[in-house]
Amino acid sequence: MKFTETKLGGAYLIEPERLEDERGFLARTFCREEFVTHGLNPNMVQCNISFNKKKGTLRGMHYQVAPYEEAKLVSCIRGVIYDVIIDLQSDSPTYWQWFAVELSSENYKMLYIPKGFAHGFQTLKNNTVVFYHMSEFYHPECARGVRWDDSAFGIDWPIKQLIISSKDNSYKHFKVININRPLKDYAW
Repeated sequence: MKFTETKLGGAYLIEPERLEDERGFLARTFCREEFVTHGLNPNMVQCNISFNKKKGTLRGMHYQVAPYEEAKLVSCIRGVIYDVIIDLQSDSPTYWQWFAVELSSENYKMLYIPKGFAHGFQTLKNNTVVFYHMSEFYHPECARGVRWDDSAFGIDWPIKQLIISSKDNSYKHFKVININRPLKDYAW
């Protein structure tokens, strides 16, 4: 596997190295040893899929707070997504910065998202399926989100006419959340 660190420290774009022959190819998509070598959390405890019927569907921006912060490994196994992460670690030099990459069933790329990052995506094709590996079990009491359209981040979403859940659309703007106390201490 090829690991390329993004502009946001600790977040990696991972590309499988294909072993090809006349039948097609074989590629490793996870290796505990390689994750450890690159300083990534290899302890994935849960896997999820997200099926999205329509192009333009936006999910995000989600994260979990302590004590159940989670790392994620995200891939797109059908269709195409514009995958976005935001660094929410207040002690990070890339705090409030975002990074985006296209993940698809054709490029086989994956995005490793460390703890302390918000994650979301927008589908670029109908009937898109996203596959997640999670380092922590889902704990609804620790689930949080920030606005997908928050001017504090200025994310440039490729499709302006979008489909979004009322829950994702109800998240507060980060500046509002961040005014009084550190994000990790904020509980709704």
